[in-house]
Amino acid sequence: MGVVTDTNLPLKAFKKGKVRDVYETNDELLLIVTDRISAFDYVLYEPIPDKGICLTQISKFWFDFFKDTIPSHMVSTDVDDFPEELQGHRQTLSGRSMLVKKAEVFPIECIVRGYISGSAWKSYQKDGTVCGIKLPEGMKESEKFDEPLFTPSTKAESGHDINISFEKMKEIIGDEDAEKLKEISLKMYNEGAKYARKKGIIIADTKFEFGKIGDQIIVVDEVLTPDSSRFWPADQYEPGKSQPSFDKQYVRDYLSSIGWDKNSTPPHLPDDVIEETTNKYKEAYERVTGKKFTFI
Repeated sequence: MGVVTDTNLPLKAFKKGKVRDVYETNDELLLIVTDRISAFDYVLYEPIPDKGICLTQISKFWFDFFKDTIPSHMVSTDVDDFPEELQGHRQTLSGRSMLVKKAEVFPIECIVRGYISGSAWKSYQKDGTVCGIKLPEGMKESEKFDEPLFTPSTKAESGHDINISFEKMKEIIGDEDAEKLKEISLKMYNEGAKYARKKGIIIADTKFEFGKIGDQIIVVDEVLTPDSSRFWPADQYEPGKSQPSFDKQYVRDYLSSIGWDKNSTPPHLPDDVIEETTNKYKEAYERVTGKKFTFI
């Protein structure tokens, strides 16, 4: 399929994010995952070939996996099912696009943390808490929690999301929906992490997004992908330090290693970093789905 960084389709544009382009089609949306990659709130110059296909297909796998737990917004990933005016755009769409239902999306990121890492580790080092939750003393970086933590945040259109308490989440969306989203999020994380562990992947943490169609809650956006989650190779797991990963942390680490201030025009990525990042996304796809990456 090569590389797709921009889309120009004969549909009404709905939203363009750092990575995704979304269009309106009748009563549905067309979600396309490009090969753009963002880090530290910047979209980088170089794309990661096939990244969008890997992310779309991993989400498709999980939407099918969880269909008995919670319905999703997915309608189809088959271009044959798309509107007639899109049939001439297969090169852009194949493998990386999904026709989805429109939903009223909750303004909340439902974050579940199974291990202490990233911003949670920094917070713990500072005052012994994660998102206001007091944790035992003496925890090590990347250590597994006794029970996963549910730490919601608000969704920011730009910049960083803001961590909030569960009580604040209740104020924003109501007690009943907040309790339901927490229950579903923990169930999906636990079931997904258990499955992934059998495939040699530790899902350290993840974020879910949900919406409503009428009174029905559905899961939207992406699910348990290397962009919405922290994926670690289980055979290399060693508490007490940061872990190697299948996600774009590899790109973040590179950008940090060269001294970029993260507040100015981002540097270019060298070919070897692009290639290794592509390989990490493909390996995540193959481990999760159990299929060889055969998209050409």
